[in-house]
Amino acid sequence: MFQVVPVSRVLVSMCATAVVVCAGPAAPSGAGAAHAAPPPVRDEDRVPDLRGDRLVVTVRRAGLGADGTFEVVCPPSPGHGSHPDAGGACRAVERNTRWGRDPFAPAPADGVCTMRYGGPATARVTGRWAGRPVDAVFDRSDGCAIERWDRFVPLLPDLRRAPHPLDDFRR
Repeated sequence: MFQVVPVSRVLVSMCATAVVVCAGPAAPSGAGAAHAAPPPVRDEDRVPDLRGDRLVVTVRRAGLGADGTFEVVCPPSPGHGSHPDAGGACRAVERNTRWGRDPFAPAPADGVCTMRYGGPATARVTGRWAGRPVDAVFDRSDGCAIERWDRFVPLLPDLRRAPHPLDDFRR
């Protein structure tokens, strides 16, 4: 039937089993042990660059003194670099970042866009964002491209036309 075993014997038996299981086989000794090297680090296990994400923005044909090449580094907050509004630029990109989506992706090719022209301005954004490489081109060739550009203001210059005082009378 049942056998009565003292508690101290059970504990000693459990502790001895745990030591053997946890310790595992003895470590190799001798000449072979000195040459054992850890496995190489896989790309997905590498520590990300903690200095922040860096973007270089080149704007052409925007006018109003907005043309040029500017650098933005995010974080640390609020952002820094040669961009005239580095903090705002960082917030604009962060606002457009969604998990699993490329914030700099072009408008879908099969999208329905208005045929309005936003001017000759172009911009190219290169660098790294969220640990991923960025190489995006922006223009204002149609309504979808204009909307995409405007989402990234102030990373890109604000080219939306200011209202004219006579607009109400021109309609």
